[in-house]
Amino acid sequence: MDTINLLSKAKSLHLVSSRLLEGLLSGNYRTVFKGLGIEFDEVREYVDSDDARNIDWNVSSRMGAPYTKTFREEREIALFLIVDVSASMSAGTSEMTKADAANVVSALFCLSAVHNNDRVGALFFSDRIEKLVGPGKGMTHASRLVRDMATLNPLGKGSDLALACRIVHETLKRRGICVIVSDFRMRTNLRELTLLSRKHDVIAVKIIDPADLTFPKTGLIELIDPEEAHRLQVFGKSKNFQKEYREFWQMEHALWQKECRKRGIDSLVLSTDQDPAQKLIQFFSRRKGR
Repeated sequence: MDTINLLSKAKSLHLVSSRLLEGLLSGNYRTVFKGLGIEFDEVREYVDSDDARNIDWNVSSRMGAPYTKTFREEREIALFLIVDVSASMSAGTSEMTKADAANVVSALFCLSAVHNNDRVGALFFSDRIEKLVGPGKGMTHASRLVRDMATLNPLGKGSDLALACRIVHETLKRRGICVIVSDFRMRTNLRELTLLSRKHDVIAVKIIDPADLTFPKTGLIELIDPEEAHRLQVFGKSKNFQKEYREFWQMEHALWQKECRKRGIDSLVLSTDQDPAQKLIQFFSRRKGR
């Protein structure tokens, strides 16, 4: 997808302009993120209507009277996209490739941040950091990110999520929202995500393709690993191969979900044959309902 087509695709999805941006994400955008929405303002004398849990005991002991902390709503949130642009993201048997689906859902997050006057930034990674764009505000900045998504030509082929997590951890000084968009087909363990999840609200968006679930019933074909160039010949019509293929990727997915839950990371699975906006609004509805 080129830049114009990507923006057009994101804006034309039937849930975006009215229900997604004006509805759910407009009024409740901040309420679905954990630990966000308020920041410390000042300390003042305690009154009977105040919440006793907010008493500042250090100040109170020095002043000889109870003082309470007051808070104010955060005026802006930093939304940071961590987008996988490795070679495996070029796969796809539907109208969209995994990279296309990742670009569209990332563009939707960008548009929602602009709509709520929040800052948005992005890091694009393969086996290296391909591009880093610091958080900024406004449609011009968001359009730049969308353009980068559509035109980036990665130099690397592999995936180094650990490196991406470390760079983002060093870049974002204040607590924010980190959205990782990837097919998570990488050797690295998800333990690196702990670095981010301890400080930020982390959302993992896993991009899959129907062929990840069921292997096409083909004859004898050669499979090539796009990231490491490994080759393997398989007989697609073999019932044993079909069964082993399905069970292997089901196990991998279950382990991925378990690792995310262990680290308090919420997850969203998006297939290349699904409407990204529909999946996104379902995801936010589920989070808000908790």
